[in-house]
Amino acid sequence: MLATQDSTVLQELVDRSRRLASDRSVCNWGGGNTSAKTTMKDHLGRDVPVMWVKGSGSDLADATDKNFTALRLEDILPLMERDAMSDEEMVDYLTHCMMDSKHPRSSIETLLHAFVPFPHVDHTHPDSIIAICCCDNGREIAKELFGDRAVWVPYIRPGFTLSKLIGETVRNHPNCELVLMEKHGLITWGHTSDECYQNTLRIIQEAADYIERHIDRDRVFGGVQVAALPAEQRQAVAAEVLPWVRGIVTELQGAVLTFDDSADFLSFVGSHVAPTLSQIGAACPDHLVHTKRKPLFIDWNPGMEGVDALKEKLRTGLLSYRAEYCAYYERNVDFDVPMHDPFPRVILVPGLGVIGTGKNKKMANVAVALYRRAVAVMRGATALGNFVSLDEKESFDVEYWPLELYKLTLAPPEKELARKVVYITGGAGGIGSASARRMAAEGAHIVVADLAVDAADRLARELNAQFGEGTAVGVSLDVTNEAAVLRSFREAVLAYGGIDIFVSNAGLASSSPIVETTLDDWNRNVSVLGTGYFLTSREAFRCMVEQGRGGSIVFVTSKNAVYAGKDAAAYSAAKAMENHLARCLAVEGGEHGIRVNTVLPDAVLQGSNIWNSAWRDERARAYGIDPEQLEEHYRKRTILHVNITTDDIAEGILFFASNRSAKTTGCMLTIDGGVAAAFPR
Repeated sequence: MLATQDSTVLQELVDRSRRLASDRSVCNWGGGNTSAKTTMKDHLGRDVPVMWVKGSGSDLADATDKNFTALRLEDILPLMERDAMSDEEMVDYLTHCMMDSKHPRSSIETLLHAFVPFPHVDHTHPDSIIAICCCDNGREIAKELFGDRAVWVPYIRPGFTLSKLIGETVRNHPNCELVLMEKHGLITWGHTSDECYQNTLRIIQEAADYIERHIDRDRVFGGVQVAALPAEQRQAVAAEVLPWVRGIVTELQGAVLTFDDSADFLSFVGSHVAPTLSQIGAACPDHLVHTKRKPLFIDWNPGMEGVDALKEKLRTGLLSYRAEYCAYYERNVDFDVPMHDPFPRVILVPGLGVIGTGKNKKMANVAVALYRRAVAVMRGATALGNFVSLDEKESFDVEYWPLELYKLTLAPPEKELARKVVYITGGAGGIGSASARRMAAEGAHIVVADLAVDAADRLARELNAQFGEGTAVGVSLDVTNEAAVLRSFREAVLAYGGIDIFVSNAGLASSSPIVETTLDDWNRNVSVLGTGYFLTSREAFRCMVEQGRGGSIVFVTSKNAVYAGKDAAAYSAAKAMENHLARCLAVEGGEHGIRVNTVLPDAVLQGSNIWNSAWRDERARAYGIDPEQLEEHYRKRTILHVNITTDDIAEGILFFASNRSAKTTGCMLTIDGGVAAAFPR
C-alpha cells in the first residue's frame, strides 16, 4: 500500500500533478487532486506511514511542494470503521493528522485518497469521463466500455460518506482499475507514480475514443441554427456591447469581463440545442463553483436583428437572471449565509460567442475556461445519450457548501482599485509606468497604451508577473490618429469589458523662443497635447457613459498650464488647453457620475522620457545653465526645496482615480514642490 521511502516521492507527485493539469481536458482549473503514500520521519525520528495529498485551494497546473499536505495514515485509516462524519468534524479531525501545521489545509477529498488502497491515486475531471458520467445511460455505457474494470458510484457530495463508499467499493472489487463518479469525475491509481499517470491517461483516452466513434460530425449539437458573424464583425459588436453588459453586472460589487469567440463556442451557441441544453445545469461540481448552475442564453439572431436589439435583450436577460437567481437562493437556503452576486458568470450569444464575468480577469477567464470544458462534456454526452446534471438542490448545496464558503474567508480583502480597469496613455513612459505600477498594486487592471508598443507590452508582462496573469495588456496608441485611438480603445474593451479610470498622460515637449518656433513645432504640440487629449478622453467618456457607472478621468498637464514658461509658448499653450478641456469635461461628466481632475507636475526629471530628450538641453539653455545643473536648479526654486519624481505624480493620480476624491471634480492638483508663480488662481 505504501511507496518506498524516498525523498523523491513528493517531487514525483508534484511532477505528475503538473503534467496532468497541463491538459485542461484532463484536469480542470483548480479541480482534481493527487496523492502519494510513503513513509516519513516524525518529530521523534520514527518512520511513520504518511500520505501526501494536494491541499485545498491550489491548482495542479502550477503546483509546487508547498501545495501538498502530509498526513499520518495511522490516524486516518481507522476512520473507515465510522458510520458517519460531518464535513466540519472531518476537517477538524484532519488538522490533528498533519505532520506539519504549516502545510496547507486538507482537501475535502483527502479521505478518498486515503481509503483507496494504492500508493498513488489521481482524482480528475476529464471531459470524456464526465461526458459518460453526465449521460442518462452512463452506467450502461461504462459497463460496455470498461466492463468489470470500472465501478460506478452514484452522485454524493464529496466528503466522508463518498470517500468511505469509494474505499469500500475498490476493496470489494480487487480487479477494478477505475472508479466513475456519477456527475463528478474519475479516480485512478497505480503502484508507482508513473504507472498511476499512465493509467489515468489510458482510461481517459479509451473514453475519448469511444465518444469519437459515436459522434455525428455533421449533426453536433443538432447542427447550426445561427451562423457566426465574420470575425471582424464579431469583434466590433462585442466592443460595442461589453461596456453595456459590464455596467449592468457591476451593479453590486463590480466585474471584469472576458470575451471568447473561439470556434468551439461559436458552434455551440449557434446550434439548435444550445437554448435548452445550456439550461440543464453544470457538468460537474467543480464547474459549478465558478460558472454557477446555468449560463445566461441570449436569444439573438444577428441575421435578423441589430446591435440595439442585442443590447435590449442583454439588459432584460441580465435583469431576469438576477431575479431568478434571487428566487433560487430563497427556495434553497436553509442556513445563515449571504447571497452571492446574482448575475451570471457566463453569457452565451449566438453568432457572437461567450462573455465571462468575474471579480478580476483571472476569474472571468476561469469561468470561460470551465464553460469550454462543459461544452466539450455536453458534446460527448449528447453523442451517447441525453446530458443530465445535478438537480437544483444539489447544485445549491455545492455553490453554498460551507467548506467552499470557508475558502472565501481565507482570501485577503480586496484592494482599493479591485475590479477597476485603468487606461493610461503614454503608459510605458516615466509617469505612465509609475502610475501603472502604483494602481496595479492597488488591484487595478491596467491598459498600457503607448506609441512605443514594444515598451507597453514589456511593462504589461512585468505587471502580470508581479501582480498576476491578466493584470495588464499593452496596446499600440498614436493619440493624434483618430483611427488608432478607436482601435486601441476597442482592444481595451475586448480585454476587460470597459474602462473605469482614464489617465491622459501621453506627451512631448519642445522649447524655443517664439520667433524661433516653427509652425511644425506649434502643430506638433497642439496635435499631441491638445488633439490627442481630446480624442482619447472622448472615447473614455463614451465608454463610461455606456457603462452607466460613472468613472474618473485624470489629465496629467503641467505647471506650465497655469504659468507662462519662458521659451515654451507652444508647449505651455497646449498644456493650458488640456487644463480647460478637463474643466469642460468635468461640467459634462457630472450628470453621468464622471469626475475629471488634473494633476500639474513640474520638472519630473527622474525616470521621465521627455527629460531624456532635447527638452533637457532646451530648458537648460532657456535658464542659461548647464543641463547637469537642471535638477538642482529646479529643487532650489521650489518652496519645499525638493525634486519631484514619477512616483510622486503617481500618488496624485491614484488620489483622483480612487474614492479618496469621490466628491471632487474640476480640480487642479499641483505636485511641483511649491512654485509660487504657478499657484492656481
